[in-house]
Amino acid sequence: EVQLVESGGGLVQAGGSLRLSCAASGFTFDDHHIGWFRQAPGKEREGVSCINKSDGIAYYVDSVKGRFTISSDNAKKMVYLEMNSLNPEDTAVYYCAADPGSGLGLGCYEVLVKDYAYWGQGTQVTVSS
Repeated sequence: EVQLVESGGGLVQAGGSLRLSCAASGFTFDDHHIGWFRQAPGKEREGVSCINKSDGIAYYVDSVKGRFTISSDNAKKMVYLEMNSLNPEDTAVYYCAADPGSGLGLGCYEVLVKDYAYWGQGTQVTVSS
C-alpha cells in the first residue's frame, strides 16, 4: 500500500520558519518524482517544489524561491521542505505527492498537479501577520 505521511505543519508568525517532513512507503522511492504542493482556501492546488527522479534537480515556484528548500533522503524514503521567511500568503494545506513519471520523460514540474499519482493527507501551515 502506497503511503505518504506529512508532518511538521503548524502556526508560525510572519518571518518564521517551519520544516515539513514526508514519509513515503509502498513504492520505489528512487523511481518517482517527489514534490510538495499547497492549497489555500478558495484557491487551486499549486506546485511548490519538486525533485526530478532522473537527476535529482529541484524546482521551485517563483513565489518561494530563495525561501524554501526541498531535500530528500532516499535511504529513509523521506522528503523535506524547509520553509523560511514565511509570510501570510504561504498559509495553506501542504501536501506531499509522488509520481512515477511517464514514458515521455516529463520532468517533475511538467507533470500536471492533477496527474500526480500518490498524495498524502496534508498538513496545515498557518502564518500569522
